[in-house]
Amino acid sequence: MGQVIHQLPEGPSVHGVTSLAGEVFLLRRKERDQVEVYDGITYRLQRCLTVPNIRGFGDMTSCEHYLCVYISDHIVECIHRLDLHGASTHWPVNDRPHGLSVNRTHNLLVTFRDVCNIAEFSSHGDLIREITPLYDVITQPDVINPWHAIQLTSGQYIVCHGGRDDAVHGVCMISADGRQIVHSHGGQPGPDNDQYEVPRHLAVDAFDFVFVSDLNNSRVKLLSPTLGYIRDVVSNGLLKWKPGRLYLDTRRRHLYVTDNEWKGGKLTIGRVIVLSV
Repeated sequence: MGQVIHQLPEGPSVHGVTSLAGEVFLLRRKERDQVEVYDGITYRLQRCLTVPNIRGFGDMTSCEHYLCVYISDHIVECIHRLDLHGASTHWPVNDRPHGLSVNRTHNLLVTFRDVCNIAEFSSHGDLIREITPLYDVITQPDVINPWHAIQLTSGQYIVCHGGRDDAVHGVCMISADGRQIVHSHGGQPGPDNDQYEVPRHLAVDAFDFVFVSDLNNSRVKLLSPTLGYIRDVVSNGLLKWKPGRLYLDTRRRHLYVTDNEWKGGKLTIGRVIVLSV
């Protein structure tokens, strides 16, 4: 198990966590001051940033190369881009974006759950390439609803997929050309080690070990580079509610996990726990 070393404050639900330039960024569902910025060592709140006209809180990631933070907005159907001081721009993506990550060439990968594809954009919104649709790549027709994708240094992609009512919930590794499945983990939804109940978000370390938030089983799994189950690094005993987004500080080996309460079909209260892994 990971060891909890800190907890960021409870408040409105948390929809993303990342770090940039030595600071930790949290995305909360609020009318303003949606992005809270904490010192990366002391975890003291430094400032808050407001994202103009944001309506959908999908995910958040950061880019150290361009010193910016990206937020997906599935209601406005756009990507918001903020610099360290909160200056904001956005660009339309003409569909509902969900999971975000930055690849080795400093481009933004956006996962679109509804149309089942991944798109790669430049830092200012130029479309570079698409893998579309994923159900043409993933040969099982029930493998739909991708939530999040990360590109490995090899060029291959890790994708987690499966909504509440889908027949297959799992994690796949897709070849760099986007044409075939290299490895997979999961299947029929359930609570066993080789099963998931909505695998919601991913983090990958420097050696390609994969962390997966298993939302409705209230745990975070660790998988090998070939997607074999190793262990649970976060169990429901460490969580107050349900895990959502993940961020791994690879240098310090700190895993950040959003932990939100679901009540009446909505996210209400949230926090972030920080673990040494």
